Amino acid sequence: MAEKVNQQMNPSAPTNKQPSRDEESATSLSNQELRKKKRIKLGIYIAAFVVFQAIVITAFSLTVMRVKTPKVRLGTVMLQDVKTGNQTSPSFDISFTTQVRIKNTNFGPYKYESTNATFTYQGVTVGQVSIPNGKVRFCSTKKVTVTVSVNSNALPISTTSTTLGSELGAEVLTLNNHAKLSGEVELMFVMKKKKAAEMNCTMPIDLSTKAVQLNCN
Repeated sequence: MAEKVNQQMNPSAPTNKQPSRDEESATSLSNQELRKKKRIKLGIYIAAFVVFQAIVITAFSLTVMRVKTPKVRLGTVMLQDVKTGNQTSPSFDISFTTQVRIKNTNFGPYKYESTNATFTYQGVTVGQVSIPNGKVRFCSTKKVTVTVSVNSNALPISTTSTTLGSELGAEVLTLNNHAKLSGEVELMFVMKKKKAAEMNCTMPIDLSTKAVQLNCN
């Protein structure tokens, strides 16, 4: 009787249940699906990264690596000394100061050679000034102050007796200015691109008010 009670109070340990084939198959399919989803996510991430890189490279090429031609212009003209004749004896001898402004919008410095800025009247050179060689930093403007003297000494008599006499009578003397800078833009310390900056300006000088209105292109 006691043995029977002991058997009831100390039942044997439960045996380990082996997974069925259906459960093994379901687990295997579940693992495959997880791996497949991971591969799909990885592919999406890679594709997104490639597209992002393509956009960055394109934007970089269109902005930073694009070489634009620098611009050269004259700044405000300040008349220093103005001497003119009259309609019967037309002549002029004028000195003024101004700034040659070289604007570089590239993401690299612009180095240019020395050159001359020429001032003309009716196609005849009446004065010129030297622009020394220099360097303009990236995305900046360099200003070179110059003093210019122009006179009518080289003008032919036909010009002075007709056109110049008329302009002096109207008290508006129109000069033209031209300059061309030859140089190169350096990008990323590796690529160099030759660029020439050119300036063409019209300078109407109001002899009554001593004011100059520049029109450059």
